[in-house]
Amino acid sequence: MQENLLEKIHKIRSRLKKAFSLLSPCRLCPRECKVNRKKGETGFCQMGLFPKIASDNLHFGEEPPISGTQGSGTIFFSGCNLGCVFCQNYPISHLGNGKIVSFAELANRMLKLQARGAHNINLVTPTHFAPQIMASLYIAYQRGLSIPIVYNCGGYESLEMVRLWEGIIDIYMPDMKYADPHIAKRYSTAEDYPIVNRKVVLEMARQVGSLQLDENGIAVKGLLIRHLVLPENFSGTEAILRFIAKKISPYTHISLMRQYFPAYKAVNLPPLNRKITEEEYQKALSALSCFGLENGWIQSDEKEF
Repeated sequence: MQENLLEKIHKIRSRLKKAFSLLSPCRLCPRECKVNRKKGETGFCQMGLFPKIASDNLHFGEEPPISGTQGSGTIFFSGCNLGCVFCQNYPISHLGNGKIVSFAELANRMLKLQARGAHNINLVTPTHFAPQIMASLYIAYQRGLSIPIVYNCGGYESLEMVRLWEGIIDIYMPDMKYADPHIAKRYSTAEDYPIVNRKVVLEMARQVGSLQLDENGIAVKGLLIRHLVLPENFSGTEAILRFIAKKISPYTHISLMRQYFPAYKAVNLPPLNRKITEEEYQKALSALSCFGLENGWIQSDEKEF
């Protein structure tokens, strides 16, 4: 077994007790619902003790160094700690569609994705199941899991839990959704999102540094920040890009997404009931250039990178 995997196993073993203590009372995210999830109680995310997943498959629609040529081993977790009114995955995140699995079953699904050739294990919306995922990784590593782990999250995290991931998560892929707390409250029920999000992303950057690619252009470690441009600049694109350039690094890899479309409750909420315009996306691109942010990906149309 590779030395790096042995180190990860040791780190998980030493941190599992602390991670699980965050479930009762639950303070796995900034909401700190304080329910006892070990007894099956549920808070904002609507999830209990065992992980619930909606799907696990090879995904070819992520950023190029994540999907690569063989696909990203993507596991979509049910539930969410954010209340985004425009959520494009709302049947999973808000309605909770999915199947409850054991830690061993989750580990087994990771191993099957690796056997199918996945470049990585891509944990989508993992925040509210962080300790459970850690326990599953402990099993999977001992059974031969060796590909990078991608933490693909909304960016609304417990700083304490993120610190417990140090040396275990290889690639952090957080959203930076909002710069304005009032907008964050109105559309995601998270007024403290901007301040929490910035602290968390700084910690992620400290842990893993800039995105590193192998000889085939596949990500092996580092930070990749996603930012979805919203109508009428509700996402605060310029302020977020300024923060990344000034406080993290101008070399940070950014995925500047133009794929917004009205979904869930946003279909009846102007101006979120429309796609962004070409002018709105061009302004976002100008901000990238203004702050010297040259690493990453833009979308030439509504879907493709």
